[in-house]
Amino acid sequence: MGSVVELYEALASAPDERTRARVIAAAFERLEERYPHLPDLVTNQQLRETELRLQKEIEQVRADLSLRIEQLRSEVKTDIEQLRGEVKTQIEQLRGEVKTQIEQLRGEVKADIEQLRGEVKTAIERSRNTLLMWLIPLMFAQVGAMAALVKLL
Repeated sequence: MGSVVELYEALASAPDERTRARVIAAAFERLEERYPHLPDLVTNQQLRETELRLQKEIEQVRADLSLRIEQLRSEVKTDIEQLRGEVKTQIEQLRGEVKTQIEQLRGEVKADIEQLRGEVKTAIERSRNTLLMWLIPLMFAQVGAMAALVKLL
């Protein structure tokens, strides 16, 4: 049977109910052979119900994602604030350490400067004493030489 008209003629010409049932069964068999995916087809109502369920699930997933995103944002903000506090504490600690080291260096530099001043003063005193040690005898010698010249003249 190739068409609906042939099916109609076969049903109309069937002598009894049993033959009609056989013709109908054969038509269904050919239909299933021709369209093997026919049992998998859905109705519009089934398709609409599936679509609505999927939309509901999508909305639920969106809501869950939004909630999770907000939780993550809150966690990230908390972590950032905690890290900021830790960084500030570390910066203050480093500032204190740097100030302490600067004060130590200042003290060391002042001590070195005082030591150098003392050494320079000592060197100047030695030089002055050495000059005086040579200058005084030379002055006496000069006075003596002048007195000798005055006597000769």
